[in-house]
Amino acid sequence: MSRLRTYFLLAAISVVASLSLSGCVVVAPRHGGVWVPGYWGPPHVWVEGHWRYR
Repeated sequence: MSRLRTYFLLAAISVVASLSLSGCVVVAPRHGGVWVPGYWGPPHVWVEGHWRYR
């Protein structure tokens, strides 16, 4: 039983490690919001990045 538990623990650690190193980020969406990056507005004013909600 101990050998089986060790096997599953190592398998779980390897899956978590491979996901963390792959750059894959799995998170729940923020209430349907869309990230709008910063941009230059019409009168040459910098508009910060923000969450736009639909």
